[in-house]
Amino acid sequence: MTSSLPAGQTSLLMQMTQRLALSDTHFRRICQLIYQRAGIVLADHKRDMVYNRLVRRLRTLGLEDFGHYLGMLEANPNSAEWQAFINALTTNLTAFFREGHHFPVLAEHARQRQGEYRVWSAAASTGEEPYSLAITLADTLGTAPGRWKVYGSDIDTEVLRKAQEGIYRQEELKTLSPQQLQRYFMRGTGPHSGLVRVRQELANYVEFSPLNLLDKQYSVQGPFDAIFCRNVMIYFDKTTQQDILRRFVPLLKPDGLLFAGHSENFSQLVRDFTLRGQTVYALSKEKA
Repeated sequence: MTSSLPAGQTSLLMQMTQRLALSDTHFRRICQLIYQRAGIVLADHKRDMVYNRLVRRLRTLGLEDFGHYLGMLEANPNSAEWQAFINALTTNLTAFFREGHHFPVLAEHARQRQGEYRVWSAAASTGEEPYSLAITLADTLGTAPGRWKVYGSDIDTEVLRKAQEGIYRQEELKTLSPQQLQRYFMRGTGPHSGLVRVRQELANYVEFSPLNLLDKQYSVQGPFDAIFCRNVMIYFDKTTQQDILRRFVPLLKPDGLLFAGHSENFSQLVRDFTLRGQTVYALSKEKA
């Protein structure tokens, strides 16, 4: 016994299952556009990733061809779809207290400083890094008003929304002590069991805003005692890395610290920074 679908449903099913073609020309255009907009360099081996992420946008918009999608983007430089394009191609790998050796360095640095201690997380993603910074500073300096502040920014507006919500799976907080978990998070109950939410008392010290590191003017207001820009530069070419690092210089207070990712080395890029510790940099003396 066989069954048949109406012609309209059959056509829709074929459209949903048919793999759209991503030509070499279209892939190169995608690489050019994301580089121009976000500074991200996409290698050839990222082609499947690009396809899988962008094909969802084509399905959502009812488009059947990458050429039509790219033409739509290029025809309107101010289209809201540009943000969706950037969000789709941004990689957001993060965790609470990732690269844990940085946080004792931050705590010791904060103890030695006077006035409000200000930290910028330049790639905040879904919030794990800025909240880790906030927990470190709350543990170190307390929560007196005006003692410290964390600023989180990211080019991806979708992950920033998640960061502002501050809701995580409890299993994602395994690097926190039981005391930190109790002090800074609320446990979900009933249908929210297994989830936790950042307590408002901590969230009040963290401010999020969208920011593209390629922008000529940054929306965050320096100077900062510390800047965390970890595992971001690996997506940029050397020229872009140098430009961004030079923009960081006037945003750091004297003897301010710049924290890099484990696979990043800033020493050879610009002379403004000197290595202070494991992937921790300070402004050179003549710049401080």
